[in-house]
Amino acid sequence: MVSFIISLVALVVGYVIYGKVVEGIFGVDGDKETPAYLQEDGVDFVPINWARVFLIQLLNIAGLGPIFGAIAGALFGPAAFLWIVFGSIFAGAVHDYLAGMLSIRNEGASISEIVGEYLGEGARKFMRLFSIVLLVLVGTVFMTGPAGLLANMTGMSLNIWLAIIIVYYFLATVLPVDKIIAKFYPILGGSLLIMAIGIAGGLVFGDYQIPEITLTNLHPGGLPMWPMLFVTIACGAISGFHATQSPLMARCLENEKDGRKVFYGAMIAEGVIALIWAAAAMTFFGGTEGLATAMTENGGPAGIVKLISDNMLGITGGILAMLGVVALPISSGDTAFRSARLILADIFNLEQTDKTNRFKLAIPLFVVGIILSQMDFSIIWRYFAWSNQTLAMIALWAGAAYLLQHGKFHWIATIPATFMTAVSISYIIIAPEGFGIQGPISTIVGILAAVGALALFLVKQEKKEEDVKAVA
Repeated sequence: MVSFIISLVALVVGYVIYGKVVEGIFGVDGDKETPAYLQEDGVDFVPINWARVFLIQLLNIAGLGPIFGAIAGALFGPAAFLWIVFGSIFAGAVHDYLAGMLSIRNEGASISEIVGEYLGEGARKFMRLFSIVLLVLVGTVFMTGPAGLLANMTGMSLNIWLAIIIVYYFLATVLPVDKIIAKFYPILGGSLLIMAIGIAGGLVFGDYQIPEITLTNLHPGGLPMWPMLFVTIACGAISGFHATQSPLMARCLENEKDGRKVFYGAMIAEGVIALIWAAAAMTFFGGTEGLATAMTENGGPAGIVKLISDNMLGITGGILAMLGVVALPISSGDTAFRSARLILADIFNLEQTDKTNRFKLAIPLFVVGIILSQMDFSIIWRYFAWSNQTLAMIALWAGAAYLLQHGKFHWIATIPATFMTAVSISYIIIAPEGFGIQGPISTIVGILAAVGALALFLVKQEKKEEDVKAVA
């Protein structure tokens, strides 16, 4: 119990103190007009007050990540608390903040254009393709997952639910942001927080013994903690998908000073949600062995959510929780396709106030998504997991480059970028969808790659500085 309470307090203190540090290093200007006003178009650039933007951002970045990912990460034991806390404060929130604020500073640009601006044209071209692939994977994952849950809950055909979700996704992708997203997402975002608070209350005031933090790997399946834990708990600590979502809200933010509350704050809120569900999962079933058995017997994380919610929140709470489990991925799936449309719009320089242009971009994306939806869900999810953390790594390097190029303390981004490089490389070497090489070689190669990336970054940035001085 003590570790859990301290972890919750640490997340809040991290927002108040380190969030302010990051904001100070970046240097916000409250008098500077934001793209929401400078490029207001009634479609994607729409001024919205920060409280609503915060709830929309939280829902956009969350999906099922801080719940399903945290439950899967709980199998490693209470060491997961450490990754959620330190990952959220020093990596994920910094990542989300920089992605959002750099978008504001670059006229609402998408993440691929931001990366190109600070890491070069080659990185821009790579990121354009990579981010679109990731977003279509996210959209597909959050298309088939909810459809399957709804089919099980209602008895209706999977394909019927899939068709309904696809139609909704398409509308949310092409309609102005204030028609669907800005109206309903704040309500769903608030529901996500209320559900988590209810579970936290059940844990603290109920007859439960939340385990204390230990570095021991308690995974029943014997999965290595490094690098698996750091990929399993993604949205609850750091997620590259967030870098594609922050620019959506950067186009709606009314003042730069609200960036910390929205971008840094939403990630901390997601960390709180992940911490609560990780604690509930490893506590409710008496440990990781019991959790693993329960996941097998109840159809995975969705079944775990229902069992815990029914017990702690009552039948009504359990029903609402399951509806949330359906609504949350849908709310991230539609914005995934919307983000992909905007990245394509940046690439082809297509004006999005023109409905025809929106349809030109959205239709091909959905054709690909529908094709992918017929593939094995688990295969798509595994590739998403790696590409997600790889995108986070690249976004952090871009943020570090911006800070270094502007004479600011870049290590707030450079250190987590280096760490995530080690995670991504180690994972693709050891994972079955990668090279499948077991043993310490994955760690060694991952560390060497991270050190090499750091050295290359510093050398290239120093050369860029010299070139700028030479021209001046």
